[in-house]
Amino acid sequence: MRKLLRNYLPDHQAIHSNRWLAPFSNTLLHPRLWHLNRRSAAGAVAVGLFCGLIPGPFQILGAVIGALLLRVNLPLAMLTTFYTNPLTIVPLYVVAFALGKLALGEIGHGAEFVQPPEYDAAGFQAWIGALMNWMIGLGTPLALGLVLLASLLALLGYVVMRFLWRIYLVRSWRRRNLKRRHPAA
Repeated sequence: MRKLLRNYLPDHQAIHSNRWLAPFSNTLLHPRLWHLNRRSAAGAVAVGLFCGLIPGPFQILGAVIGALLLRVNLPLAMLTTFYTNPLTIVPLYVVAFALGKLALGEIGHGAEFVQPPEYDAAGFQAWIGALMNWMIGLGTPLALGLVLLASLLALLGYVVMRFLWRIYLVRSWRRRNLKRRHPAA
């Protein structure tokens, strides 16, 4: 599993040689941020899934801060945030809104979900302002639902990653033992 993930993740030398990140090299080059084992991978997936629901372009920043605080694999945490994209964000927010309404006991009454504003020629700042107004308009159910959904996704991602890593380890142990018993096979 480690070899498979290492093929897709950058190494810490890329960070060390980047001139923009050089001032943060003491923090960003901590060995636990680059070590890949079942605990750091599962924690990184959990951090990435949690931070993926942060609105706007702050998802990767949240994943970096979470990985630094929890000392989990930094590149994997950043990569995992990409499950949210223009195709998935609206369905995720609809689920979060429904989850928030369920948690608040407002099913059947209260605010209804309204489509988010689309990015247009008005510019990025205008779109961010419209997005914030949209989120404020949906209020408490969306805010609570986002936190609940992010927490549920993080927990699920952590458990699934630990489970998949365990399956991989058991299979590799069995293959290794089979080769020891039957070296010609």
